[in-house]
Amino acid sequence: MAKSKSSTIKRCEWCSNDELYQAYHDHEWGVPVHDDRLLFEFLILEGAQAGLSWITILKKREHYKKVFADFDPVKVARFTETKIEKLLQDPGIVRNRLKVNAAVTNAKAFLKVQKEFGSFDKYIWSFVDQKPIQNTFKTLKEIPAKTDISDQMSKDLKKRGFKFIGSTICYALMQAIGMVNDHTTDCHRYKPIKKLSH
Repeated sequence: MAKSKSSTIKRCEWCSNDELYQAYHDHEWGVPVHDDRLLFEFLILEGAQAGLSWITILKKREHYKKVFADFDPVKVARFTETKIEKLLQDPGIVRNRLKVNAAVTNAKAFLKVQKEFGSFDKYIWSFVDQKPIQNTFKTLKEIPAKTDISDQMSKDLKKRGFKFIGSTICYALMQAIGMVNDHTTDCHRYKPIKKLSH
């Protein structure tokens, strides 16, 4: 019975019939995130996703959490060359040397931002004046891959030493952490997300 109910729910077009994908779409995507640990998690996962599908990363997410010290930036910043080599042998993550190295580099840059702004949350949300942008896209085709804001964010993050943080990755991050509401207007999550103004 639950299954047939699930199939009648209107979701964003990109959300396939995969239960993991649907759970992510229904409970996380577009919900404003203000917890630094979770922001760091999305930063790492979005970087790992570059060039791959998000479902690939979602399936590896639990393992990432395990091997990346529960996404604790302090611990990840201390990863040694030996630890990185070990991670590159692990089939449970995306075994790309540049991406794994970037995760460690980004942890160090993340800690510097925390020190400067008091929290990464305060810094990253400053790009939208601490308030989610409410879009009204009717179809998937209308949703941009990047925007002027994601361009600015990417430029600033790169200046601060972050890697794997191009404008498209930044926009995907903005969507994931609720800085923009990009659920299409016919999606069952559009209105509930719109109510989450902060």
